[in-house]
Amino acid sequence: MTSGLPRRFLDLLTRPRVAGAAWWSVVSRLPVYLMSLAVVLTVREQGGSYAQAGLVAALYTLGMALGSPLIARRLDRRGRATVLTATALAYPAALAVLVWVTRPGGWAQPVVAVVAGVVLPPANACMRSLWARLPLREEERETAYLWEALLTEVLVIGAPLMLAALMLVGSAGLALTTVAVLGGLGTLGLAHTRLPPGTDGAEASAPDGPDGPGGGNDPKDPGGPKDRGGLLGPLREPALLALAAVMAVSAVPVGLLTLAIPAFVARHGAPGGAGVVYACWGIGSALGALWLGRSQSRVPPQVRFPRLLLAYALGTGLTLLAGSQVGLALALAVGSAPIALVSASEMTLVSAIADGRSLAEAFTWASLATVLGDALGQQVGGLLMDPFGPRAVFAVATCTALAAAGLAFACRGLLARRPAPLVECAA
Repeated sequence: MTSGLPRRFLDLLTRPRVAGAAWWSVVSRLPVYLMSLAVVLTVREQGGSYAQAGLVAALYTLGMALGSPLIARRLDRRGRATVLTATALAYPAALAVLVWVTRPGGWAQPVVAVVAGVVLPPANACMRSLWARLPLREEERETAYLWEALLTEVLVIGAPLMLAALMLVGSAGLALTTVAVLGGLGTLGLAHTRLPPGTDGAEASAPDGPDGPGGGNDPKDPGGPKDRGGLLGPLREPALLALAAVMAVSAVPVGLLTLAIPAFVARHGAPGGAGVVYACWGIGSALGALWLGRSQSRVPPQVRFPRLLLAYALGTGLTLLAGSQVGLALALAVGSAPIALVSASEMTLVSAIADGRSLAEAFTWASLATVLGDALGQQVGGLLMDPFGPRAVFAVATCTALAAAGLAFACRGLLARRPAPLVECAA
């Protein structure tokens, strides 16, 4: 029933001059999905309090939020080799200093945590912008973004398990350092793997006319060049700003559920079962993508995106029907089916809306919108949990998801911009 989609993944990920970048990018992204947890465990292992561990992890995330748009902007302007090589070396070095040189309670550890977050290699933004520039047919590009969404689900579940396995044979600090070095090696591989001509950001946006081949103007505005700088960069495009707003709102329910799931499980079963319930959430999303993703490319992304968000909202509402730990696991497994498809549609829309010369930065802002929405949801969930309980948080999550869907339907006109010109496969 789903054999067609796995075959499409395999064909795409084994293609010459695509496979290298795709698989190196998997290795380079290992630290992204476990480093905050690894930092907390390391600081605690060093004798720090939970407050100190939380502060260091929060500062690491703050550094990532502050630095990632600027790093991605350099990536768009200078290309992969320079930026990825620099961050591939700086990132493991900064984390090694955090683990082996600094200690909780001093000023150095928080400072180094910020630095490490700032120099996190922009592997997500790089690979997603490469998918937009690689010479693929549109249905292949849709498959690529669906792969990206599935990969996120796999790494969210699998990367912490890898960290736990490493800690069985060593300390948390050694496990953190190992993952950081692996990520750096993957980033170096991504930086120097060969790609089809014109795929790299710097090549693809080389000036045209009197300055050289490649097009010095915005590909969607041939009337003249545009300044891509400024604090907000590509977010000055109203369509991308609207999409980022929808993404932020739609991420709030994820943060709310992150707090509500363990609280519900603690009230209706063994607290240790929360991990299994979380796994059902991710597995349902992955299976939903495999089952439903086959026909997604037949519907324009600006049309299917609000529909998928509505399905996501209705799926979130299934949690209100749960009366036991098993019931919640089933509700999450069924209700999460559209989540990976929502993420894939978001990536497709970013690549369609953004200036072709600022793709990496556009993908970075989109990711930050999701991170901020998730963080807001966790904060609100924490405030609501004690006075109202998990079922009320489920209700707020459902209402927020419905609001995100409504906003997406309202923004369909903005999101219908034609895609930036992309190279098509001859075959």
